[in-house]
Amino acid sequence: MVDPISARRAAAALGALVALLVGGTVGFHLILHERWVAAFYRTIVTATLAGLDSVPKGVGAKLLTIALVLTGVALLAYVGSVVVEAIARGVVGGVWAEKRRRRTIESLRDHYIICGYGRVGRRVAEEFAAAGAPFVVLDFSDEAIEAAREEGVVFVEGSGAEDADLRRAGLEHARGLVAAADDDAANLYIALSVKSQRPDIVVVARASDEEAEKKIRLAGADRVVTPYTIAGRVMANLLIRPQVSAFLNVVSSAGGDLSIEQIEVQRGSGQVGKSLGDLKERTGAYVAAVRRRDGSFDTRPSADLVLEEGDVIVGVGRPEEIRALEELFASTEAVAG
Repeated sequence: MVDPISARRAAAALGALVALLVGGTVGFHLILHERWVAAFYRTIVTATLAGLDSVPKGVGAKLLTIALVLTGVALLAYVGSVVVEAIARGVVGGVWAEKRRRRTIESLRDHYIICGYGRVGRRVAEEFAAAGAPFVVLDFSDEAIEAAREEGVVFVEGSGAEDADLRRAGLEHARGLVAAADDDAANLYIALSVKSQRPDIVVVARASDEEAEKKIRLAGADRVVTPYTIAGRVMANLLIRPQVSAFLNVVSSAGGDLSIEQIEVQRGSGQVGKSLGDLKERTGAYVAAVRRRDGSFDTRPSADLVLEEGDVIVGVGRPEEIRALEELFASTEAVAG
């Protein structure tokens, strides 16, 4: 992005140079009665300090020559300062911005990495930002980098298929990764690279069709999303089951009257070994489902269901009810901290 202040200064310097050359040419033409080309040549060699073609005759011509020399010196010094300042701002500013991004990424914990900042990647970033989830963008295309820079997004210029670039994006401390490249092969390589370094991290990848989905799953992706399939399903449901679609849209949209959230039951929360019976009375939120530690789902949990460490409850309610539910299951160590 061009600095508007430097651009204005450069335009002013160019305008002053043009005015100097025009004024000198007209002055020598009128005073020395030289042809226009000769007058312009004399102005050039005088203003640029290249020397004098010949000593001008007459007081007026000599005064004009002195004025051109002095103005030329000042103008050249001004142009030089503009050029040096522009270079310094670009180099120093770029280095400083890179160091600041590196420090920010190094300080992140439990963040998400978005590999590919195209249409899908940008939409994922919007959802993360709305949820307040920290994330880093990893992409190498000029368009994606420029978009991330303009939007103030923390980014790393590189490829998700390169181990070194993944480490620069903070893979060691990341909570999850989204492979959102436009190419199926790229997302496959990203999944392979990520899982080779962090087998425990959750990888959600994009695929163009079912065949690509199978291959990307084999590469290690935990979840694979096919945007075209999902779009077709949503469009069909909007016509067949419009009210169901409207309800799901309400609970999945940030900032609505109804929220849905998943909460893991941790040992330090003090809720291990307790039942679901009093959760609604204490928070007002409704527990719609519970995922047990073995991966199975109880989609109609009873009030006497006993919670175990590692279970994940899916709560539905108003934003304040969900916050109360989250506080209830918050680790006692975290609350004390």
